Amino acid sequence: MSESNEKDLLENGTEPGLDPQLENKPNEKPEKKKKKKLTKKRLLLRIVLCTLGVLLLIIGGYLIYVFSSYHRIPDNQVLTPEPDPFVYARMDRLPPERIDLMTESQTYKIVTYNIGFGAYTPDYSFFMDGGKSSWAKSEDALKENLINIAGLLESYDPDFVLLQEVDEDGTRSYHVNEVAYMCGIDLFQHVYARNFDSPFLFWPLLEPHGANKSGILTLSSAYISSALRRSLPVADSLSKIVDYDRCYSICRLPVGELSGTFTDSGSGFTSSSSKELVIYNVHLSAYSTDKVRQAQLSMLFEDMNNEYKKGNYVICGGDFNHDLRSNNESGSVPGWAQSFPKEELPEGFVFGFDTGAETDIRHDSCRNADEAYNPDTTFTVLADGFIVSDNITVVQYESADLQYAYSDHDPVIMEFILEK
Repeated sequence: MSESNEKDLLENGTEPGLDPQLENKPNEKPEKKKKKKLTKKRLLLRIVLCTLGVLLLIIGGYLIYVFSSYHRIPDNQVLTPEPDPFVYARMDRLPPERIDLMTESQTYKIVTYNIGFGAYTPDYSFFMDGGKSSWAKSEDALKENLINIAGLLESYDPDFVLLQEVDEDGTRSYHVNEVAYMCGIDLFQHVYARNFDSPFLFWPLLEPHGANKSGILTLSSAYISSALRRSLPVADSLSKIVDYDRCYSICRLPVGELSGTFTDSGSGFTSSSSKELVIYNVHLSAYSTDKVRQAQLSMLFEDMNNEYKKGNYVICGGDFNHDLRSNNESGSVPGWAQSFPKEELPEGFVFGFDTGAETDIRHDSCRNADEAYNPDTTFTVLADGFIVSDNITVVQYESADLQYAYSDHDPVIMEFILEK
């Protein structure tokens, strides 16, 4: 050992060539590793807790928004037929021809059609029925479908048209005003009743159904003197958030020859008869409980019966969301397609296809939208149609077979005569 090495050993207590700072490192390494592991675990836990907290705040805020936004449209809402006849008198163009409703001497044609907010081509499936989509495929595809629907309806040359699921403003329909498209059909007047105004539904996550305002639309070639929206019963539990508001509209049309003039305050029409044709446009719930669905029918039947007792002519048309001709047992078919309780119809009322008229209802008017339409596998049902009072003679009744070209429904057409 050299003198310098001996000196190091005596002065520093270390062996020659060793750094004193390195002497304790082997003892410090495990402790530092342990601290690092604890720090990483704490950081990960904080990230998880913060993420959960943010998610809870978002979910809580969304629930507060949904419940605070929920509201029912008031019952007995007066609807204004558009346009008023005196407005037409001031337009540069001539109004469409108005027909007078006469008894026995004239046959009239009425069409009902649920247009499925313009989204349903045959390959479309809907998430609430177990399918995939929530919106129409695209805005251009939606508009093209609406144009096709309007052209189809015009081809029937109807006197009256009852439409359901017509969006006035919706996420699912790209905020296109579908009422304007349907009112392009050149009839005399129309009445729109908003069926529901839903808060933003954030489901499905990748294509949220959003906020939608949708309703039912009645078009007429005869003069509508007044109209009313009636709110149907809906669920009062938490399910009310997804069980949209429901309604039916009532349009009153004077029967007999109209006389009078257009004035600044409105029409001065009087009729040669005291009777009215009262047209109900209805879209019943599809996803409600049996109790709610029964309450809806009871209310509708009572209202119709009151009009019939006044001596009026009554037609109720639309989407009943029931099987109108079968005896399906609960559980064997989709919940919305249970048998319609015909035995509960008020005395003096019957479905148009049960009157003995020339009838063609071989084609079901509605398909289940859990899959793209496949004639071999898709469940179908006659869910749309007309109930008539016995002072109306049904001449012809048909469920049109379009193979669901423009909607998950197909039109139903009825020709009728008002009896004296």
